[in-house]
Amino acid sequence: MAVVVNKSIPEFEALATGGVKVTQSNHLGKLVVLYFYPKDNTPGCTTEAMQFRDKYKDFVKAGALVFGVSRDNMKSHEDFKAKLELPFELIADTEEKMCHMFGVVKNKIMYGKKVKGIERSTFLIGTDGQLKQEWRGLKVPGHVDEVLLAVKALKKAG
Repeated sequence: MAVVVNKSIPEFEALATGGVKVTQSNHLGKLVVLYFYPKDNTPGCTTEAMQFRDKYKDFVKAGALVFGVSRDNMKSHEDFKAKLELPFELIADTEEKMCHMFGVVKNKIMYGKKVKGIERSTFLIGTDGQLKQEWRGLKVPGHVDEVLLAVKALKKAG
């Protein structure tokens, strides 16, 4: 089942760094930012992670949890998190369950070959467990600020 704006997110369960289990129902009552990115330790993904890191206190102040999601394994995530000193957890979606649920697996052309890749996307889930906003196929510059503005607007409205 795919996610749809203004509809409840289906129940899911995922493991994140720090031994954290992330489920839809665990986070009811909180705003949740899920940002999907292609791969640990690549230039765009590193920049995006650092921008979420640098604004993390603002997200927390606005009542939001932040999780990064990619297909990398837990060891890769732990190393990436430590290297960049990320204050939030990274979800290891090695089986692509969340990636398919959120519809971020796309066919891409890399070096002339068709490959399945992750489309850089961010999803904002409201305190009621409904998807409030989505950004798909986004560019990194300015994106984190845009998400933070949406979080603050939701908190004000809530």
